[in-house]
Amino acid sequence: MAWKVEFEKEAQKELKKIDPQQAKRIIKYLFERIVGNEDPYRFGEALKYDLSGLRKYRIGDYRVICHIESEKMIVLVVRIGRRKGIYHNK
Repeated sequence: MAWKVEFEKEAQKELKKIDPQQAKRIIKYLFERIVGNEDPYRFGEALKYDLSGLRKYRIGDYRVICHIESEKMIVLVVRIGRRKGIYHNK
């Protein structure tokens, strides 16, 4: 069984605001690296403190924050944005 990538509504909105070329790069990374691998934990880094339980993937100047649901084999994209503001609550 393969991993699936899903996006929260907020992450979908953030992705639409990004330059189309960068958005393609992010999508390509998620579907080739994460979905195409047996272990999505291999590439990301665990976050701490208020974001504990989430992982980040660094793709160029952008960060993709995800929640991995191991039992369902889903990588849920929670936020997408530049490093400067991605870790702050809205």
